[in-house]
Amino acid sequence: MQQLTYAGPDALEWREAPEPRLSSDRAALVRPLAVATCDLDALIIAGSSPFTAPFPLGHECVAEVLDVGDAVSSLEPGRLVSVPFQISCGECAPCRRGRTGNCAGVPFMSTYGFGPAVEKWGGFLSDLVCVPYAEHMLVPLPGGLEPEAVASASDNLSDAWRAVAPALAEEPGASVLVVGGAGPGSIGLYAVALALALGSPSVLYVDGDERRRQIAAALGADVLAGAPKRLGPFPITVDAGADPDGLALALRSTSPDGTCTSTAIYFGEQPSLPLLEMYTKGITFKTGRVHAREAMPQVLELAAAGRVHPELVTSGVVGWAEAREALLERDWTKLVIARGRGQG
Repeated sequence: MQQLTYAGPDALEWREAPEPRLSSDRAALVRPLAVATCDLDALIIAGSSPFTAPFPLGHECVAEVLDVGDAVSSLEPGRLVSVPFQISCGECAPCRRGRTGNCAGVPFMSTYGFGPAVEKWGGFLSDLVCVPYAEHMLVPLPGGLEPEAVASASDNLSDAWRAVAPALAEEPGASVLVVGGAGPGSIGLYAVALALALGSPSVLYVDGDERRRQIAAALGADVLAGAPKRLGPFPITVDAGADPDGLALALRSTSPDGTCTSTAIYFGEQPSLPLLEMYTKGITFKTGRVHAREAMPQVLELAAAGRVHPELVTSGVVGWAEAREALLERDWTKLVIARGRGQG
């Protein structure tokens, strides 16, 4: 089979790879149908990530089930499923607590499409993928949803959900600040859409990029181009910018006893955090990788109900054969690579 491989900075190649097989009676083989870019993918392709080439790409997708192990009873060939980017068993103590990104049953940071264990699991820009814990990992796609619209439920859409949903559950009707811009910037935009869908009456989106501000405004947010040192205060803030100044803005703009969640990846230490202000206001600061499997059913349910429209963030949909060239252009906010069922 073929898989799209990161071969070095701005170098992508379709390479032949052995077809995966069912690894156990709990596994499934799936064919990715719609693969979305993650904001991290732009850094990977540019050579700005810590991950060393070569490795297969792609970690957000909707796929078609092709085959299942003998112990899999709830899934059948032909079913459309959302596939989490993190491998998790569903049975260990972290998984039972919803911490599927830190599953104790597999090596740390076992993921598709990047990471230290990528050679074992492969990437979604492949003809075939093995899912080792199928009944736990795979989330059936609700009826009426197009695979291209929700391909990002595997990671970025779920990442945005965890940035706003738990805090809004604790403080319904709170206003939200989103500082956007990390990489292509889809997570901040998804956070806008989800915060509004979950009942926030007011979302302010801050970003220097005009195209993303236009998307945020179309989603229903107020937008701001500049980056002052302080706004609000807001009970809920989101740092999705991967900029130290943006992170400081989000933290300073969090109201007393409020919550700031950072979805951004910072390579290196950030010594300029306003720790004294955070301490005196008693804010909660959250960072770290999303536990995607826990959030995926929530975002798919919102999309199926028509309360959130992830496709409004999508900047382009291309065919499978166009994937390499489209990815190398790196001018996307959210690129989706799609192929029809039954195609090779």
